[in-house]
Amino acid sequence: MIEVHDVRKKFGAVQALGGVSFTARDGQITALLGPNGAGKTTLLRTLVGLLKRDHGSISIDGVDPEKDPMKVRRNIGFLTDQFGLYERLTTREYLAYFGELNGMERPAIGKRIDEVSELLGMEDIMARRSKGFSQGQRIKVALARTLLHRPRHLLLDEPSRGLDVMSTRALRTALNALRADGCCVIMATHVMQEVTALCEDVIVIAGGHTVAQGSPDELCRRTGITDLEDAFVSLVGTEEGIA
Repeated sequence: MIEVHDVRKKFGAVQALGGVSFTARDGQITALLGPNGAGKTTLLRTLVGLLKRDHGSISIDGVDPEKDPMKVRRNIGFLTDQFGLYERLTTREYLAYFGELNGMERPAIGKRIDEVSELLGMEDIMARRSKGFSQGQRIKVALARTLLHRPRHLLLDEPSRGLDVMSTRALRTALNALRADGCCVIMATHVMQEVTALCEDVIVIAGGHTVAQGSPDELCRRTGITDLEDAFVSLVGTEEGIA
């Protein structure tokens, strides 16, 4: 479980996070919604300990990522907007490298690589170097790296961007399997169809603040609007920056 209370983060004069609070539970997929510039990526980077918060508290299964970052990172998979692929390595070599970085045993690494390759439908690129990969192929490799060490918590920053229909379906299958296995998943997305199809809980942030949390149905009831996208616009108060 991930618990966040009144987290704030400032970059110079810019208040990126001005007071974010929420709880994301195990065995659930929680959507993180907000306009562009709302602070979603800053929040995810703060949760994993890549950025230090200025105020507030974060607990990931009872552990503060600033006090024990290595313990937290061993149990977190983080898909960022920067894929960080090594173009001279094949996909299999790249995943094996990150498996070793995560402390996995070599025999287990090979087996797990085959599992995530099949899960994400990427067998055709396992022996290829990533130079020249399409956006969708690059996301698949980054997502495979994120899932490789069987993390108990997943932080995903727009995981379906650039994926075709079949790859998106494979992603949904993978996320449903992780939820069934008891993982805590937080997914920043702009795709309302993903939210309604996958997410039990939704956190809405705007201007660096939490403005609402609840199931898609609860947010619609709260606003008196039946369409989730329209309810979201009502909650954040503007259509500016929504993509």
